Amino acid sequence: MIIRKDGRRYDEIRKIEINIGYLENPLGSCLIKAGKTIVLCTVCYEKRVPSFLLGKNSGWLTAEYSLLPGSTLQRTPREITTLRVNSRAQEIKRFIGRSLRAIIDLSVLKEITIFVDCDVLQADGGTRTLSVTGSFFALMEGVKKLLAMGIIEKNPVIDYLGAVSVGIVDGEMLLDLNYEEDFNAEVDMNLVMTGSGKIVEVQATAEKVPYSFETFSQLFQLAKKGIEEIIKLEKEYFTL
Repeated sequence: MIIRKDGRRYDEIRKIEINIGYLENPLGSCLIKAGKTIVLCTVCYEKRVPSFLLGKNSGWLTAEYSLLPGSTLQRTPREITTLRVNSRAQEIKRFIGRSLRAIIDLSVLKEITIFVDCDVLQADGGTRTLSVTGSFFALMEGVKKLLAMGIIEKNPVIDYLGAVSVGIVDGEMLLDLNYEEDFNAEVDMNLVMTGSGKIVEVQATAEKVPYSFETFSQLFQLAKKGIEEIIKLEKEYFTL
């Protein structure tokens, strides 16, 4: 059996620690930790929607993502100081937004917009997938408050949501890659799925040489196993 540097088996996700309601001001918040990766996810709302939704009796959800300057070994400069758009952060924020919208009935939100902000406090691999999972917890807390305030009439969340990374490192398939594993991966994949087992998004890349569909299927099943564990954790906190 393969034992990794952090003591995990090849098919073992990092221990996830959840702190819901970490902040007072946002509608919902969650400090989520997996191994050494730590992300703060917050949820706020405004009584407005983008122009393309005006008059359509539909709400919206959008996301933001950033690495705090001290989250990485080498300081990550803030976008405002570089005056340049961080293309990686832009891609990840869309990844998070798409994932969350997949499990929300936007019509229930009427004409409000939910803003999800994910700030990486410490990065050691898997920041985008952990942001998706942490955002789900923050969103569920936010929805509870929206219901209590009478802003919405029913829960718009229609399914659970989980995300995890998987890859091939030194010829071995590994679940939930840390930074060192991800950096050396020959193949890496990010998978997002719902609690009912439906696929939301697959990002799979051959970093060195192409791989077979059989390998893809094996990686998918390994990632699916990890997501099922994440969904199980979510069900301990929330019931849909």
